[in-house]
Amino acid sequence: MSPGDRLRLAARYTFSLGGGQLSTFLSSLSMLGLVLAISLLVIVLSVMNGFDKEMRERILGMVPHVTLHSHAPIADWRQQAALVAQHPDVLEVTPFVEFDALFMRGNQIETARGLGLARDDAAAVARLLGSLPPAALDLFREQEGSLVLGVGIADRLQVVPGDEITLIVPGIGQGGNVQPTRFEVVRLAGVLETRTELDEVAAIVPLALASELAGIGSDVNGLRIVTSDLFDVARIGWELVNNMPPGYYATNWMMTHGNLYSAIQLSRDLITVLLFSIIAVAAFNVVSSLVLVVFDKQGNIAILRTLGASPADIAAIFVLQGAMIGLVGVVLGALLGALGSLAVPDLVAGLEQLLDINFLNTDVYPVSFLPVDLLLRDVLLVSGIALAMCVVAAIYPALRAARLAPALVLNQDR
Repeated sequence: MSPGDRLRLAARYTFSLGGGQLSTFLSSLSMLGLVLAISLLVIVLSVMNGFDKEMRERILGMVPHVTLHSHAPIADWRQQAALVAQHPDVLEVTPFVEFDALFMRGNQIETARGLGLARDDAAAVARLLGSLPPAALDLFREQEGSLVLGVGIADRLQVVPGDEITLIVPGIGQGGNVQPTRFEVVRLAGVLETRTELDEVAAIVPLALASELAGIGSDVNGLRIVTSDLFDVARIGWELVNNMPPGYYATNWMMTHGNLYSAIQLSRDLITVLLFSIIAVAAFNVVSSLVLVVFDKQGNIAILRTLGASPADIAAIFVLQGAMIGLVGVVLGALLGALGSLAVPDLVAGLEQLLDINFLNTDVYPVSFLPVDLLLRDVLLVSGIALAMCVVAAIYPALRAARLAPALVLNQDR
């Protein structure tokens, strides 16, 4: 029997090219199971990839990878920043000042930790305030008493750009000595809406104003550092501290966001294992379907054997049928999964608008939307494994068909 004859018979049993209704029905059920399993796995992997991408690029793009703190305010921070910038893994160095304050507007009061940002540091401004409109960004750069708030704080204070807000800062000055409480009226330059958890805590003022409010003169609290390797920040921080004078210590993003990132990775791995088991169940369905097809077609198999087909020919027909079932299921499942991945964000957004419910809120989740990152390598990996499972699953029915005794089968049909 030629390879073309084998392929033609396998296609006939799979797609009913000749009226084989039972075999076609069983093959269709197997394909449907594969399509659902593969499309679901591609969609879920794309969503988990989206969370991973947003964590790395959006959230970690706005928080420092390494932060150098000092037990005392840093007066010579320019020299120290230049020293830190010499490290080969350091990309950006930005001074910062932090202070705790009450933000008051009328009867509304919110507590937040203010952050002082150097307005002449283009890289830091672009990294933290890149989502601001150009007019708001220019106002922050030009106006001394300006303030940028996260949209969460701004909504709770019921303020909009242009409103004046009173800052009340406890009187703890340089060296921890008690000083009078400081009051400062600032104007809201813009509202930061990154759709991440930073919207709930961001309160950014010019560096000079922050130093004054913190009671440290023109000094700063530390240095925010962006590195070339996100996952080697522990080593980089240790080396930077060793190069600094006594009194410095380092923190990194893994201390604040590491558990969240690890949880995303663990969830992705667990869901992948779970959904691959669903594909395995769909492949097992191929086994049961082909066994029934073998039982249904045993008369045809016996006739083929009497016409000169070898056991290897019969086995090849059913292996090809399993491969065809897998190929159709993989192609349709991958296509449906890709289309579903692209449609999921709009579908979730539409449901949120229709039901007036926020499924994801930055009070709980790292982002306020459902991110999706469809990767070709995931689609190819899932498709390849599913197709291999189907081919392997077809081996047992194929061997069973090859071992049928033609004389016994034909004798039973008499």
